Amino acid sequence: MAEALFHSPKTHGFVRVAAATPVSHVGDPRANGQEHVALIRQAGEQGVDLMVFPELSLSAYAIDDLHMQAALLDEVERQIAVAAEATAEAGVVAVVGAPIRNGDALYNCAVVIGAGEVLGVVPKTYLPNYREYYEKRWFAPATARAEDVIRLNGETVDFAPGLLFEAVNRPGFVFSVEICEDYWAPLPPSTRAALAGARIVLNLSASNIVIGKADERAMLSASHSARTLSAYVFAASGWGESTTDLAWDGQATIHELGSKLAEGARFALDSHLTIADVDVDRIGLDRLRNGTFAECARNEGEPATVVPFMAREDHEASELIRPLDRFPFVPDDAGRLDQDCYEAFNIQVQGLMRRMTATGAKSLVIGVSGGLDSTQALLVACRAFDRLDLPRTNILGFTMPGFATSDGTKSNAWALMTALGVTGAEIDIRPAAEQMFKDIGHPYAEGQPVHDITFENVQAGLRTDYLFRLANQHRAFVLGTGDLSELALGWATYGVGDHMSHYNVNGGVAKTLIRHLIRWVAAGDLIGAGARDTLHAILDTEISPELVPAKDGVIQSTERTVGPYALNDFFLFYISRFGMTPSKVAFLAHQAWGDAGAGHWPANTPDDEKVEYDLATIKVWLRKFLIRFFQTAQFKRSALPNGPKVVTGGSLSPRGDWRAPSDGDARVWLDELDANVPD
Repeated sequence: MAEALFHSPKTHGFVRVAAATPVSHVGDPRANGQEHVALIRQAGEQGVDLMVFPELSLSAYAIDDLHMQAALLDEVERQIAVAAEATAEAGVVAVVGAPIRNGDALYNCAVVIGAGEVLGVVPKTYLPNYREYYEKRWFAPATARAEDVIRLNGETVDFAPGLLFEAVNRPGFVFSVEICEDYWAPLPPSTRAALAGARIVLNLSASNIVIGKADERAMLSASHSARTLSAYVFAASGWGESTTDLAWDGQATIHELGSKLAEGARFALDSHLTIADVDVDRIGLDRLRNGTFAECARNEGEPATVVPFMAREDHEASELIRPLDRFPFVPDDAGRLDQDCYEAFNIQVQGLMRRMTATGAKSLVIGVSGGLDSTQALLVACRAFDRLDLPRTNILGFTMPGFATSDGTKSNAWALMTALGVTGAEIDIRPAAEQMFKDIGHPYAEGQPVHDITFENVQAGLRTDYLFRLANQHRAFVLGTGDLSELALGWATYGVGDHMSHYNVNGGVAKTLIRHLIRWVAAGDLIGAGARDTLHAILDTEISPELVPAKDGVIQSTERTVGPYALNDFFLFYISRFGMTPSKVAFLAHQAWGDAGAGHWPANTPDDEKVEYDLATIKVWLRKFLIRFFQTAQFKRSALPNGPKVVTGGSLSPRGDWRAPSDGDARVWLDELDANVPD
């Protein structure tokens, strides 16, 4: 990278995990052991903390009655010791699959090894004995064990399902293990393990492949990680397993909180790793916020045996291995973006429709500036009126030019209203503003070019005054336009149109998403093709409040004042949704927006949004965000009008996701940032 990272992912609560897919050697533990050692060493070189192999990986799975051969079982135990020695050299904790004897019974086990020793053994709970499976012919279930310890290679270790393995030197690094069929059960053992504190669940699987089964396994992993608020690492048997009656694809997936972080190549012919950085800190923060999870843990959880271990602590700076959206409110995938735009737009439309039917309103008033937010609100209004079978002429749009209104935005506002078929009108607010300047004794009334906050807010306030009185006159209500990003930053004059209205459809939509919503509408046929060119012209216009006249040809720029909305939306997502520390948010922003993230753009991202930010720039804007968000803007959010929540974790309504004191202080967040992120 062009710039050294200030921390390793591990210092921010990340655990690097790997699903190992070794070439399998049927009934040959020594050859399998060599495959394991090679992958363990490879994992160590790539900074992996924790890795999982497939089910019965040291013996192979599809060997049938060979599982009962003493020579094979003896060699499996010897190879466990060899693999354990490899973990000491590599600094990796590995979970391998092995048939293990205990007393007069044989168990299908996950053997957890690290630092040169066996840390614990987890027997399989549910043994499939239907269709092509005959595991009860060879193995005893976990419930058949007589005690919770086992002696293996001269060591006495814990032997039970649901064991928790906790890194004593890495907070939140807690994992549990289950085996194949266990997670097809109605109540997988990992559910109780998660309730007991496991944040990572590993699954050793020998699930054979048939058409459609890979999708089923991915669905189970995704849904289980979402339901248990955990990360789920799945490793299935691949090339080399016996194909007497079955075939194997070596599926390997890593999911976190329902989202896929990594997926390995299926049907590969070589041994390989599938690696991702799991955010155990994020998982913990999500559980902290989810009262249902904690209550379920109290009601359904059971005490678990905790096995402590020392995890590797090398904090060498490295790039993050996981998907990381530069625009967390705008998905990278084109298909998902289309779906999100469809849902977001219709949430806005239905929210407005319900408010209109509840109030009996047949018309509304909206200020149309020719900017992004008023454009999106007007598009929503048009669609709502269409669905309510109301004429668009009942939408009363007003452009209200002031002292800095440009010809471009004014003409775009008129072109948009005309193309959409709404009732347009213009009210020049300058005479009223000049009278107010005179009444309050503002220097501008005496011909002095004083463009202070009063100069700006007189214009903003008058526009709102006109809209509310026009709503009274026409028995309508005022449709708000201010968006989620502006509310986060407090970038709105208290009590004016971006802040106050009768109903605000944009309050739950981030600025970065609004851009894509307008593009989505322009590309479709919901509103009509006549407005398409105007919508693109609006998208190409720099964001400005247009309250202060241009100076030396340079217009008043919103983003030069509050920072790039792309960064602010990134900060907002991780701070409001997860409560992450500012230093971690800065780390993630640098991973996403520094040169490490170059080229990862959402679909349809325009060239002027494809920029990079170094760490120093990120810190400057993050400091300003923290002050605005925690200290100066909350009093405005405490008095917000109604409006629909649209994005996950994105409601700043005092009645919704975010409730905070209006007289808060940003010091603790600023101190944390300054203490951990260099200038």
